[in-house]
Amino acid sequence: MIRPPVPPFTEETARIKVQAAEDAWNTCDPDRVALAYTEDSVWRNRDAFLTGRDEIREFLRRKWARELDYALRKELWAVLGDRIAVRFQYESRDASGQWWRSYGNEQWEFDESGLMRRREASINDVRIDESERRIFGPRQEPEGALPLR
Repeated sequence: MIRPPVPPFTEETARIKVQAAEDAWNTCDPDRVALAYTEDSVWRNRDAFLTGRDEIREFLRRKWARELDYALRKELWAVLGDRIAVRFQYESRDASGQWWRSYGNEQWEFDESGLMRRREASINDVRIDESERRIFGPRQEPEGALPLR
């Protein structure tokens, strides 16, 4: 399966890849999102270490079952060959109604067909009041409108 754009990435093609990832993750569809990764993709997500699409899919099911009303923004940080670095933030609420903003950085590595073979994510969570929310659903605002702070 080919998943364009493929490496080596330029700044332009990396931005396309980052936006495609943001769009997919905002669907909260584990089956759709898992297709962006190689069958043997390796992840580190916070303190979880995963290998393969099946583990990724199950991880995402659990994630979105507890992170309700999830809305994500990603921004290209750097690109070099088959690697892309991204910073992101997302907001969600838990079952008790507490809202959270999560800040993070990811390092991605792709195979020649454009599937991600490695993802490392470091993430911090901050409690917020609902009135402090600033991310609502899929991106609609002009590129660059959301301050990542």
